[in-house]
Amino acid sequence: MSMSDPIADYLTRVRNAVQAHHKKVEIPASNLKKAITDILLQQKLIAGYVKVDDEKQGILRITLKYNEGQSVISGLRRISRPGIRTYQSSDKLPRINNGLGLAIISTSKGLMTDKQARKANIGGEVLCTIW
Repeated sequence: MSMSDPIADYLTRVRNAVQAHHKKVEIPASNLKKAITDILLQQKLIAGYVKVDDEKQGILRITLKYNEGQSVISGLRRISRPGIRTYQSSDKLPRINNGLGLAIISTSKGLMTDKQARKANIGGEVLCTIW
């Protein structure tokens, strides 16, 4: 089965797991999804993850993080889609919830948060926002 937007699938799986109060979520692995997961771990939005090898592409098993029964992740939104790509320069990168959330930007230096991209003065494709 081919998937037209694997990042949207990733975000939907995490969103559904958070709403159902699951402890873990399994997602088919790719280098881009692993990079997004690394950013979520850096920003302390998830408790951890492991890459499980199977006969195919592998699986990312993500452990979700909760604080007093509430998920640390309140919401996720896909911004740039395959049909409508969204690129922003470093001075026009979005600020999510007045800096409380984050946007994941695909730059020429790899994936980074909006704050890191502003600091490095690099623009790029705005993949998604998380708050």
